[in-house]
Amino acid sequence: MGGGRRPLTETDPTLLADLEALVVGDARGDPESPLLWTAKSVRVLARALRERGHRVSHETVAKLLRSLGYSLQANRKTKEGASHPDRDAQFAHINATAKAAIDACQPVISVDTKKKELIGDFKNGGREWRPKGDPVLVRSKDFKDKALGKVNPYGVYDIALDEGWVSVGIDADTAEFAVASIDSWWTHLGQDRYPDATRLTITADCGGSNGNRLRLWKVALQRLADQTGLQIQVCHFPPGTSKWNKIEHRLFSFIARNWRGQPLLSRQAVVSLIAATTSTKGLKVYAQLDENEYERAIKISDTALAAVNLHPDAFHGEWNYTIKPTT
Repeated sequence: MGGGRRPLTETDPTLLADLEALVVGDARGDPESPLLWTAKSVRVLARALRERGHRVSHETVAKLLRSLGYSLQANRKTKEGASHPDRDAQFAHINATAKAAIDACQPVISVDTKKKELIGDFKNGGREWRPKGDPVLVRSKDFKDKALGKVNPYGVYDIALDEGWVSVGIDADTAEFAVASIDSWWTHLGQDRYPDATRLTITADCGGSNGNRLRLWKVALQRLADQTGLQIQVCHFPPGTSKWNKIEHRLFSFIARNWRGQPLLSRQAVVSLIAATTSTKGLKVYAQLDENEYERAIKISDTALAAVNLHPDAFHGEWNYTIKPTT
């Protein structure tokens, strides 16, 4: 007897699918877009769902969106601040590029660095179930432990397969570390998943260790192209739109949810917690500690940059370009 009310997603089995279809359908003209971005409010979505026969409130829509990995903060950012006049056109370009690659069974990955994390008995945001009156005791001040330091998790998210790879670095977050993480993903996962691949498409932010202006990023990608034989196609999100990067709400949000309320006591604990991350839609995550050291402030000469086999796209070549193997 009892048992409580069944979840709405059980009594209305098409609700989640219809909600996600509405969100994806607002991808500026492409309802099959592999990169989700939307400015619809939960009230607009709830009204559209009710028109399709679902009995749902806007509060329930907000909960369901969070369960799917969406962020309210990310949605609001479309309304804030100055934006590039070609922002929407660049999103459409990214969507079309990624969709064409996926349709051709070529790998498409979303990459980014998650925020640095202190290692040790420090407070970690969120709560978890524990016996009443028995919280985990942590330090009162967040001063870095000199022995344990911090870690830099760099993520690679396979958009088509809903699969993540995270290299947990212990040194500087440089362009060489970023490309080494992509190389690790290709070595451990990518080349087995895509044995016939000839091209790798990367979606990335405009800043950070994979910024479009970083010479070292392009030089390191050239080495990766030469090593793998892959043409590497890069599409950068316009400035100020990093939250639309697929990895943010399809990988990093689930990692943060998985380790909420748990102090990250060791580097291996970080790796284990990341690797244990899943989602109800089938996300799988793999992680590895990268203990290599990466030199800071490497200067790339004009000659070295000119040696990169770089082919800018006709549309915003500073954001969209292909690096081909030199041999």
